[in-house]
Amino acid sequence: MSSALSRPPVTVVGIGADGWDGLATISREALTAAEVVIGGPRQLALLPATVTAERIAWPSPLRPAVPGLFAAHAERRVAVLASGDPMFFGIGRTLSEELGAERLRVLPHPSSVSYACARLGWALEETSTVSLVGRDTATLVGALFDGQRLLVLSANASTPATVAALLREHGFGPSELHVLEQLGGPGERAVSGTAEGWTQQPGDPLNIVAVNCRADRQERRRPALVPGLVDELYDSDGQLTKRHVRAATLATLAPAPGELLWDIGGGSGSIAIEWLRAHRSCQAVSVERDPVRAERITRNAAALGVPRLRVVTGAAPAALAELPKPDVVFIGGGLTAPGLLAACWAALGPGGRLVANTVTLESEALLTEWYRRHGGELLRLAVAHAVPVGGFTGWRQAMPVTQWSVRKPVEPREPVEPVESEAL
Repeated sequence: MSSALSRPPVTVVGIGADGWDGLATISREALTAAEVVIGGPRQLALLPATVTAERIAWPSPLRPAVPGLFAAHAERRVAVLASGDPMFFGIGRTLSEELGAERLRVLPHPSSVSYACARLGWALEETSTVSLVGRDTATLVGALFDGQRLLVLSANASTPATVAALLREHGFGPSELHVLEQLGGPGERAVSGTAEGWTQQPGDPLNIVAVNCRADRQERRRPALVPGLVDELYDSDGQLTKRHVRAATLATLAPAPGELLWDIGGGSGSIAIEWLRAHRSCQAVSVERDPVRAERITRNAAALGVPRLRVVTGAAPAALAELPKPDVVFIGGGLTAPGLLAACWAALGPGGRLVANTVTLESEALLTEWYRRHGGELLRLAVAHAVPVGGFTGWRQAMPVTQWSVRKPVEPREPVEPVESEAL
């Protein structure tokens, strides 16, 4: 650590479309003093001849090259050029993770998001941001809510047309679009229109898309980010945890930022999908042995704005062997598969959580035995719907669901001896 701290710091300088003229004195001094400047070709081209440092364009792929690149220049004064605020969807995060925050000196510039809100009169704290740089465009779907304001970080000049098409596809054709190019620079330009009427040709690749979301009709409104989406939003062959049981199950699973879920017996993917919708840093793997259902899960995830869901096609427990260790496991199918519960339990670290649902007596007996051995909570969920009965109305009971939930203890639990009379 002391050796690392004795090296010259890496100065990360944010720069905007206004180039050198828009930089603060401290940023100019850092670049002038540097022996090496690393950045994208567009950023490097903004530097004047007075910056005499060796100029190095980022290699591709970028992230694997970072440790070696900076090791090669460890004893030199290195500056990195970044677009806008380096710590806002920028290179600053990568450098902090790869080199350590203590190695960095970050000099931010106003971000394109700050410029966009300033131009539009939108409150920054009330505006959501979605990046489509290196990300699946379906990521945007999860942010679409009637009346909300979004800023979309574009990957290139074609992103505005892609955003307009996605909005039309998902019932947000009336949404207002503002494409803001070269913000803060001499070539700044704005083009406006609606998603349903968007005919603009691609413009400058340095752009941000502002969206004032408007649903085309009330029944197409997007639901809030709470568990229990209506069943009709899922493409399903019937293997679907129904809405009310799903809401109760997600409440028991209790997703928290950054946690990884194993969803075993994915069916239509609803549990993993709503887990991911709870927070943008949540992670999930859905394990489904049927290839047709596995493809359906992938489609459902994209349609509901979480294309980051990883889908593994294979039978558990064998399919679990190469997966990253989970924080939480949900078992919605295949409970009686030999060794499945034991494999899931072994995969969980101390404090990890497991939730299992079943509707069969055989699986219920298995859960009862594990409940007796490991504790937790065993409950039954029952839902009834009002249906016509002749000229009257009555209740139709859905199959009750038995649910076992448990947290793996930090300290080993004393084993419970089997009791012969409780075998089934």
